[in-house]
Amino acid sequence: MTDYAEEQRNELEAIESIYPDSYTVFSEDPISFTITVTSDAEENSETVEATLKFTYVEKYPDEPPLWEVHSQENLENNDVEDILTLLQQQAEENLGMVMIFTLVTAVQEKLNEIVDLMKNRREEEKLRKEREEEEAEKVAFQGTVVTIENFMAWKATFDLDMAELRKKRQKEEEQTGKTKLTGKQLFETDHNLDTSDIQFLEDAGNNVEVDESLFQDIEDLDLEDDDPDFDPLDMDSDED
Repeated sequence: MTDYAEEQRNELEAIESIYPDSYTVFSEDPISFTITVTSDAEENSETVEATLKFTYVEKYPDEPPLWEVHSQENLENNDVEDILTLLQQQAEENLGMVMIFTLVTAVQEKLNEIVDLMKNRREEEKLRKEREEEEAEKVAFQGTVVTIENFMAWKATFDLDMAELRKKRQKEEEQTGKTKLTGKQLFETDHNLDTSDIQFLEDAGNNVEVDESLFQDIEDLDLEDDDPDFDPLDMDSDED
C-alpha cells in the first residue's frame, strides 16, 4: 500500500532544497505551498514571473495536486491561461510520480518562451514603424505622381478659381468706380492729351535762359581755308 504522506514529505524536502529562495509554505493541513518562477534574465530584456500555488490531495501522487497562478508580473491573461493548460497536460502525463519539480520546470520553460515572443513582437513592431517612416519619407520626397486624370481635375478647379477671382475684381472695380482704362481709352476720353505736350513747351519757352558763355566769339573761330586767297568777305558779296 502506497504511503502517500511519506512521499509527500520527501518531495517537500527536495523542493525546499531546490528552491530555497522561492519556496514558501502556505498551510500545513492540507499541505499547501507556493513557488515563484521567473524567466531567465537576459541583458536589455524584461522578465516575466508567476507564483504557483500547489495543494496536495490525499492520494497524491496517484492523483494530481491542485494548482493555481497565485500572482504574476508582466503576463497577459492569455499567458496565464496557457500556463494553466500546460500544468494540466504535465500532471496527466506524470500521474503516479511526484511531479512538482516537473511542473515547475515546464512553467519555467513556458515563461522563457513568452519572453522570446514578447521580444520578437517588439522587434517586429519596431521594423513596422521604420518601414512606415521610410514609406512616408518616400511619398514626401516624390510628391504626387501627375496623371492625365488628376491634372485635368486640378485644371478644372484652377479655372473655376480664376474665373471667380476675375468676377470678384471686376465687381470691386465697378463698386469703387476705379475701372482701369487702357492708353487708347484715356486718349479717347481726354481730347486735350494731344495738345498737352505742345502747351507744356510753349509755357516753358518764356522762361528759357541761355548761357552765352557757352558760345565762342566768331573771331575766335578758325574759319581759314587751305586756299590762301580765301576771303570771307567775298562770300557776302556773292550772296548779294
